Amino acid sequence: MAAAGSAIGLGNIWKFPYETGENGGGAFLIVYLLCVLLFGMPLLMTEFLIGRKAGKSTFSAFREISGSNRWQWLGWLSSFTVFILLGFYFVVTGWCFNYLYEAIFNSYIGMGTDELLNHFTAITSNPLRMSFCSIIPIFLTAAVLWFGVTQGIERLSKILMPLLIVMMIVMAGRVMMLDGSSIGMRFLFEVDFSKITPQIFMEAAGQCFFSLSIGLGLLITYGAYMPKDQDASMTSFQVLFLDTLVALLAGVIIFPAVFAFGFNPAEGPQLVFVVLPAVMQHMSFVWFSGVFFFSLLCIAAITSTISLMEVVVAAITEFTHGKINRHKSVLITTGLMSLLAVIYVLSMTNTWPALRFFDKDLFQIVDDLVTIFLMPVSALCMSLFVGWFMPAKDIDVVPYSKNSFKKWSRPIFVFLLRWFVPIAILLVFLNGLGII
Repeated sequence: MAAAGSAIGLGNIWKFPYETGENGGGAFLIVYLLCVLLFGMPLLMTEFLIGRKAGKSTFSAFREISGSNRWQWLGWLSSFTVFILLGFYFVVTGWCFNYLYEAIFNSYIGMGTDELLNHFTAITSNPLRMSFCSIIPIFLTAAVLWFGVTQGIERLSKILMPLLIVMMIVMAGRVMMLDGSSIGMRFLFEVDFSKITPQIFMEAAGQCFFSLSIGLGLLITYGAYMPKDQDASMTSFQVLFLDTLVALLAGVIIFPAVFAFGFNPAEGPQLVFVVLPAVMQHMSFVWFSGVFFFSLLCIAAITSTISLMEVVVAAITEFTHGKINRHKSVLITTGLMSLLAVIYVLSMTNTWPALRFFDKDLFQIVDDLVTIFLMPVSALCMSLFVGWFMPAKDIDVVPYSKNSFKKWSRPIFVFLLRWFVPIAILLVFLNGLGII
């Protein structure tokens, strides 16, 4: 549940629906599921296996396994990527908490779609309000991490992850009763093969990165806490299943509601924060529906910030060889994240023009840097590390088994890591740079 919580987040509930809406519905879904199996599963296993083998966080795992500093740069790269992304993620999580507050006090009641769009722009342009909303999840995340993995992360995940799935099933059931919801279901699940293009494959692979948090090394840190005899392949499958289930439930909630009230499914990133508040005004129990959904969104975001911040906390502790203990690391990380989130907010609101580069604010630059460059490069290097380097040195990284399924899964896993995954990541990377 802790590992699933690290993967399940805004990528599933916020980004997956709007990517699906912009890329043909069912056509995008079928390609995404294919990418999850051939692309996501091997990389999830890779991170678990590296962490379990090393017994260290992302920062130290590659040096521990290789026995030299040759691969230490990859630990630095992954930890740096998590650090700068975490500030970005806290700002978006702040949007979720702001809309939960608005739902509680009925602030958006009576607004049309255009008014809601202007309202969203006004909110995200308010530096004081957005700074406050971004700091709230930072302190909530720090409170969980203060108690460590077993007493903090695992205990909370055992409650939040089942609650999240139950909440989504209830919400999906309510939406399915709306008149016209069947059109949304057909949009999501009917596949028009004429819409499947190379670009769809690129978009689906990119969404797979974001949704599963691949390339950040989150599950390397969680893998370090795994018992040595725990089946990493089964854990990877369970995480993959829950992550995909939540994404599908998000689609089942959003698209029937959008089509029932005549909205555009290709609304883009504003789909959750603009369209859904408008849709909820036409539903029964308006107040309850809004509070219910945005509570769900906040839960999903927090379970991801916990895992992201754990990587930074563990890295600080290991970098100082334990001289800074866990509690001090949590306090230092909390201060750094608060500062970083406020800087991102100020760059978005044009409060500090110095934070704008090439006609983009720092928030946008970090988003592009992480998703287009850092995550693909990090994931590519991890797949090459396990696929080519580790089999020669630590052949038991994927243990042999008398079980017929696992016996055949080992060579498939190694083949995917050596050839398919690197080529797929390279294509996503070149697409992100606009070369193909």
